[in-house]
Amino acid sequence: MPATFTHSPAETERKEPGIGGKPPLDRRPTGGGGGGGDDNWRNERRGPRELLHRIRFFVFFGLAGDMMFFVMLVVLFFARQAGMHMDPRTHEQIGDWHPVVLPPILYLNTAVLLLSSLTMEFARRNIFREVDVLEEWLGLGHPALQKTLPWIAATLALGGLFLAGQWTAWRQLTAQGFAFDRSATPASYFFYLITGLHAGHLLVGLVALIACIVSTGFLRRVELRQIAVDASAWYWHAMGIAWLVLFGVLAVGQ
Repeated sequence: MPATFTHSPAETERKEPGIGGKPPLDRRPTGGGGGGGDDNWRNERRGPRELLHRIRFFVFFGLAGDMMFFVMLVVLFFARQAGMHMDPRTHEQIGDWHPVVLPPILYLNTAVLLLSSLTMEFARRNIFREVDVLEEWLGLGHPALQKTLPWIAATLALGGLFLAGQWTAWRQLTAQGFAFDRSATPASYFFYLITGLHAGHLLVGLVALIACIVSTGFLRRVELRQIAVDASAWYWHAMGIAWLVLFGVLAVGQ
């Protein structure tokens, strides 16, 4: 008696409901290897772009604190400007705020700082230039880094020139009789306080630029070099905006 064989029906991916077919399968991309699990699909946002966004968040959070600090300086500036005292002879309330004539070099310093912000933006854009970044990914050299470093060096030089100009402005104000000592007037005191604190923040920015230049030579991953330049650029732009506001207060607010 010949044996009989029964053929199992072919498994189908999908049938109409009600005729015994399997339900539709939700197939997800697995990336073509590496285990075939769903972890990569679920965690597709873990990568260089997500790391860049996180670093930017922390940088912006820190810069927000700095901006609030400068806002407090401006508030104290105007509060002290409105201060008055009583004249013992006439018993009248008189103001003791005497505006300070700003050294003209401050206008040149402002132009230098704006130019440095422009060069820093060129550096940030070059490190993200897609064609050059692709060549670095393919191991064809470091064209993005080579185009970025000269702009960072130019920003570093202009930042140093700005601080030298601020030092010259302080010396000129001292020569006018407004030294930063116990005899300083309220207006001159706030001038030194505002410009000095901003110069300290800018000095931190110069250190960050030096660290950025040094670190980019050791970082092998192009995305890490991009993050280093990007974070330095945003900090530098923030210091430029802060100076424009503070300089406007010193020049017009008095």
